[in-house]
Amino acid sequence: MKIALETLGCKLNQAETEKLSWDLAASGYEVISSIEQADIFILNTCTVTNTADAKSRQRLRNVHKINPAASLVVIGCYAERNPDILKDIPGVRLVVPQKNKAQLVSQIEEYFPHDDNFKISTHNILASLRTRAFIKIQEGCLGACAYCIVPRVRQREISVPYSQIIPQIQHRESLGYKEIVLTGTRVGGYSDNGIGLKKLLSLILENTRIPRIRLSSLQPQELSPELLSLWKNPRLLPHFHMALQSGCDLTLHMMRRQYSLIKYIDTVQMIRKVVPAAAISTDIIVGFPGEDDAMFEESFHTCEQIRFARIHVFPFSARPGTAAATLPLPVQDITKQERSRRMLDLGEKSLALFRELFHDQERMVLWENQDKQGYWSGWTDNYIPVKIKGKDLFNTISLVKIE
Repeated sequence: MKIALETLGCKLNQAETEKLSWDLAASGYEVISSIEQADIFILNTCTVTNTADAKSRQRLRNVHKINPAASLVVIGCYAERNPDILKDIPGVRLVVPQKNKAQLVSQIEEYFPHDDNFKISTHNILASLRTRAFIKIQEGCLGACAYCIVPRVRQREISVPYSQIIPQIQHRESLGYKEIVLTGTRVGGYSDNGIGLKKLLSLILENTRIPRIRLSSLQPQELSPELLSLWKNPRLLPHFHMALQSGCDLTLHMMRRQYSLIKYIDTVQMIRKVVPAAAISTDIIVGFPGEDDAMFEESFHTCEQIRFARIHVFPFSARPGTAAATLPLPVQDITKQERSRRMLDLGEKSLALFRELFHDQERMVLWENQDKQGYWSGWTDNYIPVKIKGKDLFNTISLVKIE
């Protein structure tokens, strides 16, 4: 049986979808990228915002329209939070909540039996995946951020034993991957029998040879000079994603974030001192309940001063069951839209300024895709998108001068 998989949402979802692809192939299913040819379509969903919910429902309906014969399977955070809505969508045969995902392959085998003698080529799976591999090292969060639904849909903090992580990386390395992304709900909270994130990274550097290692996200309170010292090894890529959420201390307090603005800025300065070429990207929420014009302007000014490499902007979306969903003084949608536009514009300016810093410099690039005009696109080690015309560069790393 042919299975196509898609992912909505975070890099943790991408890592889980990738692992599921390998597990399904090992069980005898053929993993493909074509929706039209799929017998089964699996969607890994996100529920972090109302928009994410809507995208999941819309994608399922679109797939059913494209391939009415395909059986739709829904997994992920939205499947945990509101399975009944998903079950009513035409074509959906199976909804698997987060708490049952460990038995996902066996559930699919029960619902959709297949030929046990079928053996799938590794190359077919690679064709349906990205050039970089996502490796889950942790999931769940014990935090109590007022706006966040994640602790409700990924209820426990669980770290993957390092004895399972290293073989996964070695496996991807043997298949020719050049980059891995270590991901989790709270990567900095990694803990396995006394092994924290710093020790895990040291073990990965010692026991693997994959040339590029990227971390998905960190909290400012999780970074230390000792951890940053590992970035002397060029295999650890100079890219740090740290969600700020607001550049106003009062808003951070209302959000129940576990750091102050001073702590965040100090961490940014520490990163830039130790890793001068680092790209620092962030998430910003606009229109949090109670955020008035002055608080937004303070947040905007902070982001302007920090000079992020990239800003991901999210209008506040009330999630059922979270503390922020019941807060007074909601911000009007039109105001959220205007603040989003301004913050997005700032993000574009910040990205342009960051790129200019590396004009006429040389950086290492992993090449991923070729467009119809013959240009290959790729990413520098510090996450600058670049293009070049040339021969077949797929999944290769080369030194380029940025013009």
